[in-house]
Amino acid sequence: MQTTKEKQKNAFKTLEKSLGLVNVMQVPRLVKIVVGVGTGSFKDKKKNEIVVDRIAKITGQKAAPRGAKKSIASFKSRQGDVVGYQVTLRGARMQDFLDRLINIALPRTKDFKGLSTDSIDEMGNLTLGIKEHTIFPETADEDIKDVFGLAVTVVTTAKSKKVAREFLTYLGFPFKK
Repeated sequence: MQTTKEKQKNAFKTLEKSLGLVNVMQVPRLVKIVVGVGTGSFKDKKKNEIVVDRIAKITGQKAAPRGAKKSIASFKSRQGDVVGYQVTLRGARMQDFLDRLINIALPRTKDFKGLSTDSIDEMGNLTLGIKEHTIFPETADEDIKDVFGLAVTVVTTAKSKKVAREFLTYLGFPFKK
């Protein structure tokens, strides 16, 4: 089985005819993967520690805190209060995470029928929401009460939605037919 890194190297041969590529440099590439988690109740320090620990286990990298952009009185939040965590993956960690996401995590999702093509934006990036972090095998399943969702954004150099769909399908993302 080819890894995503090997698939990226061989992408030109496969996508040359379907996308009308002339040069190897025209092939889309993965730039980064951004994993974000909103913690919601930022006052609960224990929950925040659990989120940071589990995101570090899933991605292999420590999460950076993200502050609130605005003060909202009804939520009792002030500007700069930590309301979420984010990890930006590049290089080998990005490739490893992508392999686990495509081959292990997405098939373990309950009632999974494929990704929607609407999740690809006009700039060629794929954003998907994962309802439960427990689909990743790195997380311990003994604490089911602290289940949280996360957002995964796969950033590519594709110039359009069509090119991005072809490239991501070639990498192994399971899209609906």
